[in-house]
Amino acid sequence: MADLSADLGFRTLKNPVIAASGTFGYGEEFLPFYDLDVLGAIVMKGIFREERPGNPPPRLHETPAGLLNSIGLAGPGSAALQEIIRRLHARTPVPIIVNVCGGDDDEFVEVAALFSGMDEVAMLELNISCPNVKKGGACPAQDAGHTSRLVKRVKERIRKPLIVKLSPNAADIVGVAQAAQDAGADALSLVNTFLGLAVDLEARRPVFANVYAGLSGPAVKPLALRLVREVCLKAYVPVIGIGGIASGRDALDYILVGASAVQVGTVNFYDPAGAARIVTEIEAEMERLKIRDLSEIRGKLQA
Repeated sequence: MADLSADLGFRTLKNPVIAASGTFGYGEEFLPFYDLDVLGAIVMKGIFREERPGNPPPRLHETPAGLLNSIGLAGPGSAALQEIIRRLHARTPVPIIVNVCGGDDDEFVEVAALFSGMDEVAMLELNISCPNVKKGGACPAQDAGHTSRLVKRVKERIRKPLIVKLSPNAADIVGVAQAAQDAGADALSLVNTFLGLAVDLEARRPVFANVYAGLSGPAVKPLALRLVREVCLKAYVPVIGIGGIASGRDALDYILVGASAVQVGTVNFYDPAGAARIVTEIEAEMERLKIRDLSEIRGKLQA
């Protein structure tokens, strides 16, 4: 039987499949579909200190083989999320990852410190890469210096492992990745959504009030896979691959280029049991290819 365990160095997950932030709600929404403990972990929808309304509608727009979103990180605020986490943890042992957001560096640090103090939280993911908050997609992950300063500040205030989520829209994602790991990141997750545009031809206007939006789904997989490989070639901390994963084979592609685990996102919108299905498909593919454990193929791309 294949061993699906995924070693992140600071923690070993039962399998490499993690439900991605922003696509899995707060976990509770998926309890009617399957036992969440079949997953390696889940990431909470991104959270700020206070309740946040997000961007005005429309917020979603389908594209060929993809999805543009301009949600704007709407959420209930930290106090409400703490209650949700306690409630969810009482129902399932699946590791919970909190996706930490901030309007400025001080808020990132404050929110990270708050959730680091919760026993129910397994680790934190620093979301410095969302393109849907400021017009033009500006975010800390576009600048290596800003990334370094922010990661250092957060690490000084927390006791949980810290994953730093990177942006494909950075001019030099490898440089930003190196800055994050040198500043103390325990792992890297990449990529967040690609900055895209949709227009309403009849109205002669952008579809979204924020003009640009984040593209995800199968269309981005080749682009994301390249960026993950480039970072994995230079990284000395574990990398979690994200982008267009809709099958077990997709997930194993990311492992092959060097990822230690994967996050699955857009598939959760159109297939609520998709993440659980991908776990089953990974095991089937490993048995078909006679792969005993993920370390046999991790980073073994022949290129």
